[in-house]
Formats: sequence, structure tokens, C-alpha cells
Amino acid sequence: MKQPSALVFVLVTAALPSLGAGFRASAVEVDITPDSPQWLMGYAARQSTGVHDKIYHRIVAMDDGKTQFYLVASDLCLFSPGVYRDVAETLKKELGIEPRNFWWSVTHSHAAPEVGPPGVYKTLLGRSDHEWNRDYAQRVTSALVEGIRNAKSKLEPATVTFGTGIAMANINRRAKDVDGRVSLGLNPDGPADRQIGLIRLQRPDGAPIAVIANYAMHGTAMSGANLAVSGDAPGTVSAYVEQKVGVPVLYVNGAAGNMAPIYSVYPDPRSAHLSQFNVLLGDHILSALNAMGAPTSDVSLVTDEKIIETRRKDGLEWPAELSEYSRAQADGAALVRLPVRFLRINHTLIWSAPVELFCELAIAIRNQSPFEHTFYFGYTNGWIGYLPTSKAFDEGGYEPKTSVFTGSAERDLLNGVTTYIQGSPR
Repeated sequence: MKQPSALVFVLVTAALPSLGAGFRASAVEVDITPDSPQWLMGYAARQSTGVHDKIYHRIVAMDDGKTQFYLVASDLCLFSPGVYRDVAETLKKELGIEPRNFWWSVTHSHAAPEVGPPGVYKTLLGRSDHEWNRDYAQRVTSALVEGIRNAKSKLEPATVTFGTGIAMANINRRAKDVDGRVSLGLNPDGPADRQIGLIRLQRPDGAPIAVIANYAMHGTAMSGANLAVSGDAPGTVSAYVEQKVGVPVLYVNGAAGNMAPIYSVYPDPRSAHLSQFNVLLGDHILSALNAMGAPTSDVSLVTDEKIIETRRKDGLEWPAELSEYSRAQADGAALVRLPVRFLRINHTLIWSAPVELFCELAIAIRNQSPFEHTFYFGYTNGWIGYLPTSKAFDEGGYEPKTSVFTGSAERDLLNGVTTYIQGSPR
């Protein structure tokens, strides 16, 4: 049956460029490691029995003189868009930060605690029948607000540099059998995005402030058999690179919907080869940092948002608290209202969405972008499930089965994002 065409709405909220206004930046790291057992996210419901490695909010603030932008990378699996909305409203009220200028991403570690109510997670997967821990959620969100307040107060003159690298630490996880059946596993012949996107912030004298590393990889080196809180492979890599560069390193996940770590779902850190990810990915981040070009202090920050509407899968019970993310058409068909955010930093374009995107879509948009660098920040500002390709919907498998979207989502997303990017001033 042919799906109806999506409707696209644009919210024009861009800040005006401000070249040469005196670029400033800062970075803050906040420990959010729990001190009591917590429900862990990402596999079947289970409670933690200890801590393998600490987990953090890592925060970067940037200011071009007219626009202040805040990026957070947290060692968490996912949270409902409602959790993001509540923090964004607090930041607007207390610090005057516009929501479009506050992006909260997660590393997608499956060894991290739940934060807040389940949202569409329960609708899709039915794994959240227990009560969520309100005390820990309050600790996480309060720590984030205070961390951003601290980052705002620490802004100092800075420069920025962009670059890319390559690492083979990930692998397509949609395994195919002889009968064409697709299941979770490893597929070395499947599409994969091995690009590392890099942003380095420094003081004018060259002293480092922070590193942002963008790489697509599930935080699933360890399986649900592991009961120790951990940042999994992304957290391990962040900590390793931090030891080398001496400043916070934000691991911002990419289009990892079908990207597994090369070592996947082992029962404990040792068998999961966690330390080897320092070589597989961490050393490649360091090598790419050493090869980056000259920094600049002449910086313009422009933020924007576009709402892309696409058909919602029939028969889903949509959470009432997320009503702004859905709409019914006149014919009764339900649509998902997907908020896509954009950040232009000079000749680099970054876009984000609160989904687990398949890597082919991020690659396609990057290949059609006229910008010098185009990065996709996934798992950002909440989670409303997988957004697979139309081919994946035809093939079946775990991700399409547990998605709120339909096969028309690929077309609607590519059309909406590509049209926006190609029409953006550079």
C-alpha cells in the first residue's frame, strides 16, 4: 500500500552570524556514577550490583558573541524526550538558554542506569514494568543543570579546529541467513560508517579545552549478563583519550542504529575486550587529532530546527506526555513529528535527531552536503526509537520490528534534511 506523502514544517529560529565577535569556549565533566543499585537500560530489566567504571556528563559550551551553544554527552543509554524537555525548560528559565541551543546526547551504553520514565521505550519493547528511580533521575538532571551553569561561568577565549579520521572499531550488526532472515549479529559485508568526526577546542596559546569525537557504534560490547555500571566501549575510549590529552573528551554517538562494536555482547569487561577499543578507536582519534589543520578564533554559530513529519506505524499506543511528537491527519493517519536540529559552525554543518538512525542515511546526507564537514549526532535530545532504511523495513529484523516509523521514513528524512542543508548559506 502506498504511504501518504509526509508533510514538512520548518521552524525558522536561526541566530545571525557573528564573525569575529570573540569566540569563547569551556568544558566541564560531572560524575553521575550511582552509589546504589539501579535498573540498567538497554537489555532486559536488571539491577546493577556494582560499578566497573565511572560514568559522566561531559559538557562543552561555545559562544560566538551572539549565540551560546551547549553540547552534552552523557554515559547513558537513552531517555525519553520528556526528560530532555524538562531540563531544557529549566535551563531556559534559570539561565536563559534557548532549547535549540542545548543538545543532550548519550553514548548509548547498555551498562548505564535508566533515567526518567520510559516514554516510547515501554510502548515498543515492553521492558519497563518496574517503577523508575526518581531520586537518581533527579540527581542526573540536577547535576546536568549545575554542570551547564558551571560551563557558562567558565567561558574563555578559544579557537576551534575540525577534522576527520577513520577507525574499524564497528561493524554492521544485521546478520543475514541463507533464507534471507535478518537477526541481530555481525555482518561484515553490510554497510558501515567508519568516519570519526572531530572538533577540538583550544585556548589561543594552544592549550587544550576539550575534544568532541563523533563515531557510530552501539555501547554493547557487554551483554545483559553484565551487572556492573559502565560506559561500555564508548566510555572506555573517552576515558583513555582524556588521559592522553588532559581535557574532557565528549564521545558523541553517530548513526549507530545498525552499527555494533567489533566485539559485541560479551558477559563481562574482560571477554568484551573493552581495553582493546582504546587501540581500535582511541588511538585513531589521537592520530587524527595530530593531523588536524590550523585553528581559528573567527567563529560563527548558527542554530536551527526543522520538524519532519512522517507516517507512524499503525497500532502503537503513543505516550500522552509526548503528544507534541505526534499528530493525526484529517484521514486519521498518525504521523511522527521528528525534531531535527542543526548547528552551523563556519563551514561545518552538524545535524541531530532523537533516534537510532541507520548509518546509510547519515552517509547519504553527508555525501550530498556542500559543507566542508557534515556530522550527524545521534541519540540527541531524547529517544523515539530506530529509524531504519526502507530496505530494512522490507527485510525485517529487530530494528524495523521495534520502530515507530514505516518504510516511508527514509524518503521523508532524506528529502527534509538534504533540502535544508543544500539551501543553507555557507
